[in-house]
Amino acid sequence: MADSAPIDVAEPRSGPQEIRPRDENESERTVNIEESPSTLPKLDEPPPDGGYGWVCVACNFFINGHTWGINSSYGVFLSYYLNNNYFPNTSALAYAFIGGLSISQAMLVAPLATRIIHLYGSKVCLHLGVFFETLSLIGASFATRKYQIILAQGFCFGWGMGFLFVGSVGIIAQWFTNKRSVANSIAAAGSGLGGLMYSLVTQRIIDTMGLPWAFRILGICSFAVNLTASNLIRDRNKQTGSRHKGFDTKILSRPEFLLVQGWSWFSMFGYTILLFSLPAYARSIGLSAKQGSVLGAVLNLGQMLGRPFIGLSSDRWGRINLATFLSLLCGVFCFAFWIPAEIVSSPMGLLCFFAIVGGALAGTFWTTIAPVGAEVLGLQDLPAGLSLTWLLMVPPTTCAEPIALELRRRNTENWIYLPPQIFTAFMYIGAGLCLWVVRGWKVGELKWKARLVRERERRQERILLDEKQSVTEKDGAGGLKMQDENRNETDRDVDEVEVRQFMKREIWGPRNLLKNMIAWQVV
Repeated sequence: MADSAPIDVAEPRSGPQEIRPRDENESERTVNIEESPSTLPKLDEPPPDGGYGWVCVACNFFINGHTWGINSSYGVFLSYYLNNNYFPNTSALAYAFIGGLSISQAMLVAPLATRIIHLYGSKVCLHLGVFFETLSLIGASFATRKYQIILAQGFCFGWGMGFLFVGSVGIIAQWFTNKRSVANSIAAAGSGLGGLMYSLVTQRIIDTMGLPWAFRILGICSFAVNLTASNLIRDRNKQTGSRHKGFDTKILSRPEFLLVQGWSWFSMFGYTILLFSLPAYARSIGLSAKQGSVLGAVLNLGQMLGRPFIGLSSDRWGRINLATFLSLLCGVFCFAFWIPAEIVSSPMGLLCFFAIVGGALAGTFWTTIAPVGAEVLGLQDLPAGLSLTWLLMVPPTTCAEPIALELRRRNTENWIYLPPQIFTAFMYIGAGLCLWVVRGWKVGELKWKARLVRERERRQERILLDEKQSVTEKDGAGGLKMQDENRNETDRDVDEVEVRQFMKREIWGPRNLLKNMIAWQVV
């Protein structure tokens, strides 16, 4: 960061003050030194970094496995729909929207779910999710027309998944500090395990018992597991003072938060296309339906194995650092391994390799969004930030797979999926670039706060020195009191708003931002 003259920051004034929201971004490891201790929310106790938190991790693991894991098996359903005229007069584009709707509706109900948590608690939100998801799967088993399967497998399943996801996703961050990323990644790995199991199981049930029983069995399994996990998981909303606001639009004025939204948009375009298109892509290059379902399962296996590793690495090397690097790497791997699969002699082998490695990288967003959000917004504003994030993800998750199907090449037998493959790769590269800029902001913020701490320490030393001199030079309390009043008047002259604006200009200045983007620091 470019050097500039030291800036004095006014000392906190004594006397009662209202508790106000934090103006600056801070994580659990950085303290906003511009606020007095009396203005900060009082926590009953620090995160235990373990204990019952590991039970919550296990519950979240199983919830993810029976929401996102089951949703990951939609690639198997999509391949079946595209190759069998099960619902008459239904186009490939309509089937693509079903998969997109299941994710986008989960994001759309996030503000409502956040409000329900605020009014009634997490368990009510989770139980609503259990109800809607079970209803959707059982209802889909009786669907015979296009609108029925869209309502059941698209809308209703998305609502159930949304209530369960929003009700559980923020809980782990309340139980852990140093182990937060690894705990989140273990829980996120549940979606990989669920996708692995249900991609294989769904295809087997469809082949032996038919599509209706595939839905019914999935509905029974999800009801039993999700209901148990929902009753065992516990939140710490009161202890952390979490603000569960569905629409806290103030945080939209922060450039770093908007860049995080860019990361989420680009990541979701790439993730949704890769997750749903890989089994159908396998069929397009001559592989069987069984091989396509195996590829979907291997992709989810990669997510299951990769997410704990991502968590361990991000706790050590930095949460924003790893999320940036792995998002960029996923785009490179799409170019290096997915696109050439059509011209190699053994496409199944290369696709399996890409599925397991690419699967580990593709879900980087889901593994790191909560820890990255905590670094950018802080724990108190994290629920509101996540709620807005889920809502803003509705367009990309709804349109990603339809865009991929529309981008396919027609009237040809070769390179049918080349345009969607290139599109997916560039989406991940764009996601990584957005987060790289956020990393530059975070490094600059940490440098600036460290500088303010040093300035305050020097100021305290000057005050102590002045007090010692005043005791020697002044006789009586009257002179000392007058000097204290003059010093307080000087402190009041410091405009904290201007200090913050200067801080913002320093951090976001193009030269300083670029310098901080390439500087090595664990963030």
